[in-house]
Amino acid sequence: MNSRIAPGPAAFGLMLLLCAIWGMQQVSIKVASTGISPILQAGLRSGVAALLVFAWARWRGIALVAHDRSLKPGLLVGFLFGLEFIFIFAGLDHTTVSRMVVFLYTAPCFTVLGLHFFVPGERMGWRQGTGVLLAFAGLVLAFIDKASGGSVLGDVFGVLAALFWAATTVLIRATALAKVTATKVLLYQLVVSAAVMFPLSWLAGERGIGVLSAPVLWAMAYQIVVVACISYLAWFWLLTRYLAGRLLVFSFLTPLFGVWFGVMLMGDRPTPDFVAAALLVLGGIVLVNLPSRVLPT
Repeated sequence: MNSRIAPGPAAFGLMLLLCAIWGMQQVSIKVASTGISPILQAGLRSGVAALLVFAWARWRGIALVAHDRSLKPGLLVGFLFGLEFIFIFAGLDHTTVSRMVVFLYTAPCFTVLGLHFFVPGERMGWRQGTGVLLAFAGLVLAFIDKASGGSVLGDVFGVLAALFWAATTVLIRATALAKVTATKVLLYQLVVSAAVMFPLSWLAGERGIGVLSAPVLWAMAYQIVVVACISYLAWFWLLTRYLAGRLLVFSFLTPLFGVWFGVMLMGDRPTPDFVAAALLVLGGIVLVNLPSRVLPT
């Protein structure tokens, strides 16, 4: 029996706050990159956040060691998670916050495609298919528009990050990870990605840590404590208490916040064509996340 309930005003308020937090993430990455190399920055984010989440799990008494057949898919999902953030962090060195946000948040549409082919019972309906087509049309239009800044490399990195994000979601849904605690899944992602990114930063010959100004330190603290620890745990708590379909509809707000923060804080100047592309992607996100039927409250 499903014990989850329909979200009320308090849950909607928390979801709105989480969307704003996630929309601000790209700005914090851009700011921190002035003092810390992209891949190393991503590794530090995952590594320190893993320690915080582990401490929280111990405090809450959440079991992390069990014979649940999650090790192999957990290692793979952590590797995919690491690749996603490598492309996000590296891509923001080559494109604007607004462009990265729009390309990255095509991930829900890629996820729908992956679930359609790899997870039984997750077949795509006409509404989800229309959403995917809208998002892809937005991608094409955004690629064509170059007047709003960025570069082909940064845009491609944004799409690759979206693909790896979608692959992570599909893998979690299609394997034993679907039956373990969300905290354990998050730890797989954080620990494995950190283990991958630290040596990769060295192999890539990154400059490492430069000038640690106050904005750089605050941006890193925001990513580690607010985004990778508190916001993810709050999101998982919402999923355990409320109907997921009602919450996912709010996901279109995150790229809206991201573009707005990019314009207000980073000086991004989207062109009319890019705004149209963003609206197509947002429409696709809404369509793929709308519940297929009205759920009882």
